[in-house]
Amino acid sequence: MTDPATAAARLSQLYFEDFAAGQRYPGQERRLDAAAFRTFAELTGDAHPIHYDAEYARRTRFGAPVAHGLLVAAVGALGATALSPRLEASMVAFLEQGMRFLAPVLEGDTVHTAFEVEGTKPARDGNRGVVRFIVRVNNGAGIPVAEGFHAYLLRCRPQER
Repeated sequence: MTDPATAAARLSQLYFEDFAAGQRYPGQERRLDAAAFRTFAELTGDAHPIHYDAEYARRTRFGAPVAHGLLVAAVGALGATALSPRLEASMVAFLEQGMRFLAPVLEGDTVHTAFEVEGTKPARDGNRGVVRFIVRVNNGAGIPVAEGFHAYLLRCRPQER
């Protein structure tokens, strides 16, 4: 018999078998403000002023600070969906990421990310599987600004004994 703590722990995780191709997960909107741009620049060492200096950015063709692609990808991958905390708890490894930017993301844009499961594939060892999410990002005006994928290597559900 499974004790309640173990059962609760299992319910808090997602496993490879929890996903099927075509599943969709709506995301949340997140506003990219000056603090997010500056924090990202400080954490990554990307000191290009177009990412955080409003005065410098105003003089460029964009007219406002432009988000680094990694910042947009991070916003999309972490906390963008209700399942993200469970996905992160279950994740064995973040395998790869491919993002293509269709338009710049500017300071003040509200970024909306949505995920769709493109496919699932068992791993060779039989204890894990790859889930590949298609990611679509729109800015606050509803204009597509990025698309791509995140692939995760997830554990398979433990077998009851």
